[in-house]
Amino acid sequence: MSGDATNGELDRVERIFDRLAAGYDRQIGWSERLLLGDARQWAIGEARGEVVEIGVGSGLNLPLYGAGVTRVIGVELSERMLDLARARSAAVPVELRQGDAQQLDLPAASADSVVSTYTFCTIPDPGAAAAAAWRVLRPGGVFVAVEHGPARARPIAAAMRTLEPLAVRFAADYLTREPVGYLTAAGFTIEHYARTGRGGVVFRVLARKSE
Repeated sequence: MSGDATNGELDRVERIFDRLAAGYDRQIGWSERLLLGDARQWAIGEARGEVVEIGVGSGLNLPLYGAGVTRVIGVELSERMLDLARARSAAVPVELRQGDAQQLDLPAASADSVVSTYTFCTIPDPGAAAAAAWRVLRPGGVFVAVEHGPARARPIAAAMRTLEPLAVRFAADYLTREPVGYLTAAGFTIEHYARTGRGGVVFRVLARKSE
């Protein structure tokens, strides 16, 4: 994807999430109760040390950080989503930044954990985001990802693929993206992989940057 095309797509995603921000918590809450389950809590429980959360969104994860986490830097494209995140309380120091997960404006080898919950599905170039996460992680650091993907049942997965163009157009949401391939291509080693949620649509992944 060329630079101009990437910038145009980023602008489109930002506009979509600015528009969706007011109802985002309600929508994702409904999805987690009925479909996705408690994968968010699992992801935050795996984070340690200096954490970079990409696609911090409305800040739903911020109150969940606690033991073992020293600081969180939350990166988000949508300023309206960040406005919601700024209102969240947290038990650890938090810094929120508007930015692009595909090219994180952070020093190399500066984080112990990168966290992504339901974010890869909206990033125009998830391979670039995986590479950016690799760069900012210290050797031995972990990328903890919770993402949705195709259901186990083929008819449901096929239906998801049919609906995907509409989801991408109106919600910047690729319904059937799987995170593992992007992470392994960036150099990560997969240490944990599980499928949970209704129909197995949730992918829980812990990937490590080698020492």
